[in-house]
Amino acid sequence: MSEDTPLPFDLPSVCRKKLSVGFDGGQLSSDAGVLLLRDVERKLGLAQRLAAAMRDRRDPDRIEHRLDEMLRLRMFAIASGYEDGDDCDWLRHDPVFKMAVGRLPESGEPLCSQPTMSRLENAPSKTEIARLMGVMVDQFCRSYRRAPASITLDIDDTLDVAHGHQQLALFNAHYDERCFLPIHIYEGTSGKPVAMILREGKTPSGEEVRTVLKHVINRIRRHWPKIDILVRGDSHYGRDEAMEWCEQTPGIDYVFGFAGNDALKPLTQQAADALATKRALSGNDRLRSFKAFRYGAKSWDKERCFVARIEATPKGLDVRYVVTSLKADAKHLYETIYCARGNAENFIKWHKSQLASDRTSCRDPKANQFRLILHTAAYWLLLAMRNAVPKRSPLSFAEFATLRLRLIKIAARVVEGAARIRIFLPTACPERDVFRALVGRFCAAGP
Repeated sequence: MSEDTPLPFDLPSVCRKKLSVGFDGGQLSSDAGVLLLRDVERKLGLAQRLAAAMRDRRDPDRIEHRLDEMLRLRMFAIASGYEDGDDCDWLRHDPVFKMAVGRLPESGEPLCSQPTMSRLENAPSKTEIARLMGVMVDQFCRSYRRAPASITLDIDDTLDVAHGHQQLALFNAHYDERCFLPIHIYEGTSGKPVAMILREGKTPSGEEVRTVLKHVINRIRRHWPKIDILVRGDSHYGRDEAMEWCEQTPGIDYVFGFAGNDALKPLTQQAADALATKRALSGNDRLRSFKAFRYGAKSWDKERCFVARIEATPKGLDVRYVVTSLKADAKHLYETIYCARGNAENFIKWHKSQLASDRTSCRDPKANQFRLILHTAAYWLLLAMRNAVPKRSPLSFAEFATLRLRLIKIAARVVEGAARIRIFLPTACPERDVFRALVGRFCAAGP
């Protein structure tokens, strides 16, 4: 059956030469870099391990799209900026996406459509979701060639606004929104994702923080039984239950922010007054000092080590508190160890804003959690690609949005012959040297 081809049309001339436009360019794609993602994924083996954690309940005689194929398509689409399931309806014919999933660009069957993808997102059971989350923690451990001596786990939550009647969505007065507050856990030095947990839109309780840390760390220690772990978070996570569990578990330390209260103020008042007086006499715009002390709330069964950061400015005093199990200089604890958790805000930005992981619009929380897992898998693809970029290139420390624009959004013409598929990339491609270097690292010719 022949397809209608729209007639060409003219645009204003360029340098007195006629300009005609037609939709007859053949098999074209705007995402040639997906072929790099394909081989990054093959090296990581993510789709296969995620598929193995799920039970395929479909009739084997009627299956046209395997689980691992659909997972690859969704991961590649998210990494390329197509975060909605609806995008599958036209990506299913894209020649580069078809090759990335394992089908021929022209003669191969189309990829799965949006309804099929939506059924996949709603398919996993609660038990399968737990297994899939375990696969992601395993991926974090597999990303190291050898067991590190220690790691830092940054834990934080972020606003995920709900639009509709999604289960678990609650009104949060602080954000003035009906929302989720999913927990994100990253390795603080490398930015590698460890776990993303969908949860209701309220501040986590001490029991919830303890349960999350317990499950994640126990899974990590299946791979590395003797590793030392530092848990780092803001005041939402400085809860007695979480700190007590860390103290009772060998090799686990913590440093958490702690909200000020009337009991803490007298313990730092003398140092704060002295700093304010010193600033006024010196005429400096800003002075900072630190004070270490021990404090125990009435509900605690012990005192813990605190560090107060005291800052004096013309506007007054600002005092911030940190509670920790570490033994170190007060200034080093606050400025070097605790404040480094600010990097986690960038990791969350990459995950949430640049990979659109807040598209949790399904009614069922299991489906939304599965989406978080797929977006985390896409995060792994881009992180692995960036880590493979030659260090001399600015792209070796670029954000994911820049990486996508420069290495994935590349035009390509695809020609499928009897024995060879030829891909034509733009001659003026600005990142062709980096692209070729990544091909050499990830895409060695083979079956």
